[in-house]
Amino acid sequence: LIVEDGALREQDVQRVTVAKRQVVEQDGLLEYYPAVEGLDQVAGLGGLKAWLARRRPVVADPRKAEAYGLSFPKGVLLLGVPGCGKSLCAKAVAREWGLPLLRLDPGNLYDKYIGDSEKNFKRAMQTAERMAPIVLWIDELEKAFASVSGDSDGGVSNRVFGSFLSWLQERKADVFVAATSNDVAKLPPEFVREGRLDEIFFADLNRVDARAEIFRIHLRKRKQDPVQFDLEQLSGVTEGFSGAEIEE
Repeated sequence: LIVEDGALREQDVQRVTVAKRQVVEQDGLLEYYPAVEGLDQVAGLGGLKAWLARRRPVVADPRKAEAYGLSFPKGVLLLGVPGCGKSLCAKAVAREWGLPLLRLDPGNLYDKYIGDSEKNFKRAMQTAERMAPIVLWIDELEKAFASVSGDSDGGVSNRVFGSFLSWLQERKADVFVAATSNDVAKLPPEFVREGRLDEIFFADLNRVDARAEIFRIHLRKRKQDPVQFDLEQLSGVTEGFSGAEIEE
């Protein structure tokens, strides 16, 4: 950008973002997501919100944090019932911390040619590290390594999973992993070992106060005034509803 016009201006920041997005999309292994919604659009999950808030200063000023012996956060695993906001939380982290959001679709990694799946994974992680600091969102993690326990795919899943574990443990770049899973029983136990991710959070069906907040959020999105609705009654009759079901 400096070579083009001999200066570095405020509007060049947006051009840098566009250039980064083009790099990611050309590779085809990661998707660049705009961070639109923040944690104010997430009802409940107070523990996760507090955890993220405490680490915001570390993300905002990594050098100062390093002087105090604090490292960049590794990531979190969000478990729970489908439709309870796990993916929304993963995306909201990027907005709260002001970081780019990249999504890894494990289906893009696997290739029919021997050795290409492992190469794809390494390329994807190299791209993520070049873009750092970022949030790397991996949705429905258990589906990515469904064949780890067997040899139905010739051991490809085992090798990619091994590379993934090594990368989680050894990575040096500031890449925060936000992984989601609907079924913890399908996750290999090695994945949740200490040192690979910082914390595990469970997203359950919402309590009555959180359901009322979900109604407020979605009513405002539809340009309705929540005050005009009986939220107490609505949240009372939607016991057992997920956030996605309340939205519908």
